Amino acid sequence: MADAAFPTSALRSDDPGWIGHGLIFALGCALYIACRFFPAELPAWMPWEFVWWEYLGCALGLYWFFRGLARLPRADRPAPWRIVSYVLGVVSLYAVLQTRIDYYALHMFFVHRAQHYVLHHSGAFLIALGAAGPALWAGMPRFLHPILSSRPVTAAVDFLQHPAVAPVLFVGLIYLWLVPALHTRVMLDARLYDLMNATMAVNGIFFWCLILDPRPKPPARIGSGLRALLVIAVEPFQMILGAILSLSSIDFYPVYRICGRVLAMSAISDMHYGGLIIWLPSTLTSFAGMIVVLVTMRLNDEAAERAGEAA
Repeated sequence: MADAAFPTSALRSDDPGWIGHGLIFALGCALYIACRFFPAELPAWMPWEFVWWEYLGCALGLYWFFRGLARLPRADRPAPWRIVSYVLGVVSLYAVLQTRIDYYALHMFFVHRAQHYVLHHSGAFLIALGAAGPALWAGMPRFLHPILSSRPVTAAVDFLQHPAVAPVLFVGLIYLWLVPALHTRVMLDARLYDLMNATMAVNGIFFWCLILDPRPKPPARIGSGLRALLVIAVEPFQMILGAILSLSSIDFYPVYRICGRVLAMSAISDMHYGGLIIWLPSTLTSFAGMIVVLVTMRLNDEAAERAGEAA
């Protein structure tokens, strides 16, 4: 993330917003105590198991975003529909990570796949569609800017969003976490489970930000044609995996029988529904991504033509 991408003119104040950050931390402490000592009394919309990084990622993502909107010049603010898209994306990630949905994801394979569909596809897609980078940059504390602009961070982002790496990681992580032996261990280890969810969410956001970048190249990393090719490249591998799981007669994931399914459903049906979630909704998301790429390409071409005529 570079200052060239997010102009310093957006920063109207040096106020780090400690009061807002303190309130977020205090609310997190309250949620932690409630989940630690009174789990049975909590409603379904409260965290099943409180995880600090999940809470802070969503809470700070919203706080910095709205704080940045207030500090940005009106001309630099995203369109209202992009604001709604970003907020829905962050809220959907929080819902599948820090509500009772997470409990069902630990005990039903198809719910687990629905959770990862939100983390890796629909939620990440909405966040990327929100084009929230400038607002987040303007809303976060100033001392974070040199860190995010440092060479190690920018090199890591360049690697993750390299057109040869991004699709491999996007598909590879889906396959990796569904290797039966590894999946069994992950679902029984809280630390690995949190790591799995983190990698899916972060990778999904990076991939869809690369694909849905509304800017032309440059300053965007890749052009519209390559974006379309990347969307096409990841789709067949998801369809193959979804077809294998939804048509197989062998239960590849006995860990859900060990943990105990919370819904009256056979193991094969559970796996079949999970495979269909990988197969069908993922295809629709890629189709939506292709539409956005084509519309973005048309809009950028028209803007370039108007700029040429004006010149």
